[in-house]
Amino acid sequence: MNHFERTDNSSASSGNSTNDGNADLNVNQRYRHAGDLTGEAPTRSFSEITIKVPWGHIAGKWYGPQNVQPILGLHGWQDNAGTYDLLVPLLSPDVAFLSVDLPGHGLSSRLPDGCYYNSVDNLYVIRLIMKQYKWAKVSLVGHSMSSIICFVFAAVFPDKVDMIIGIDALKPHQRPYPSVIRTMETRLDEFLREDERNRSKNEPPSYTYDELIERVYLGTFHSVNKEHCKHMLARNIQKSDKYPNKYFFCRDRRLKFYNYAIGSQELCVEMAKRITCPYLFIKGLQSSYFEDKKYYDEVLEVLNKKPNFEYQETNGTHHLHMNNPETIIGPINNFIQRFGPAAAAAARKKAKEAAESKL
Repeated sequence: MNHFERTDNSSASSGNSTNDGNADLNVNQRYRHAGDLTGEAPTRSFSEITIKVPWGHIAGKWYGPQNVQPILGLHGWQDNAGTYDLLVPLLSPDVAFLSVDLPGHGLSSRLPDGCYYNSVDNLYVIRLIMKQYKWAKVSLVGHSMSSIICFVFAAVFPDKVDMIIGIDALKPHQRPYPSVIRTMETRLDEFLREDERNRSKNEPPSYTYDELIERVYLGTFHSVNKEHCKHMLARNIQKSDKYPNKYFFCRDRRLKFYNYAIGSQELCVEMAKRITCPYLFIKGLQSSYFEDKKYYDEVLEVLNKKPNFEYQETNGTHHLHMNNPETIIGPINNFIQRFGPAAAAAARKKAKEAAESKL
C-alpha cells in the first residue's frame, strides 16, 4: 500500500471557493513515482491535486475538508510536499492543509528549458495559487527556503496574508559580497551545463531504493532521520526504464543551482518592519543559522516588537518538523486556532457586521 491514500474526489463540495474548476482534484500521472515502496498505511488521507499554471501545473496534497480554505504549506529547497507527512496528521481534523510541490520539485511541472530558478519567483507561484482558488488572503506554513519565502511574501504583500508559520529559516541569508559574486558566477556556469543535459532527455543516474535513502540522508547532512527519508522520496523518484529495481531522482536537476539571493541586510530589516500579520517562528536548537547570527538577531529584534509575533525554540535539527513534530505541534495548533483561515474569516465577518451596524 502507498504511504498515502487518494481520497474520493467526489467528496469536494461543488461551488465552493476552494475548487473553481481551475484546479483539478485528480491524480497527476506525469511520473510513475515510487510511493508504494514505503509499505506504510497513510498518515492522513488526502487528495492529489493539480493546479494549472502558465508553464504546466503545480501538484499538491490536500488534507482535510475541501469546502474550506486550507493553509498553504511550502517546502524547503529540493524537498517536496512530503515534508509535512508527519506534521499534518497532528493538526486538528477540521483544519484543511494544502501541501504543494514548488516548480521543478516533486510532481510539479519544471520550468521550460533555458529558464533559471529564482527563490523570489515563488512569490508569483503563491499569487497564482491564490488567484486560481479566489483567495483574497492566504495562510502560510513554510520550512527552510519556504520559511524565507513566507517572510518575504508577508513583507511584499502585507494585506494579503492572514498568518504565517515559519520553521527554522527566518530570513534571506547574508553572505560576504565577494562570496555572493563568486557564487553567481559558478552557479550560472553550472546551470548552463545542467540545462544542456536536461534537454538531452537522457535518463539520469539510477540507484537502488536503499541507496536513494542514503543519498537523501547524507544530502541533508543527517538533518532528516533515516527512517523518515522515504517521505521525501515518494514524490521525488521515478522507476528506471534501463535497470530493473532501480530508480532516479525526477526533480529538476537545475534546482541544484537555485538563485536564493534576495537582497541586503538593510532590505531584510525593512521587510521585517512591513510584516503585520500574526507570525509564529520556530527555531531548531541543533540547526545552523546559515549566516552570521548578528543578522538573524537584528531582524528578530524588529519582529519581537510586534504584538502578533511569537518565537519558539525547541530541540531539533533543521528538519525538526519531520523528526520531532510532536514537540512543535502544540504551539502550531494553538496559533492556527487563533489566527488560521477559520479564525481570520470569523474576525472579518465580525468586523463587517460591526461596521454595518454603525451605518
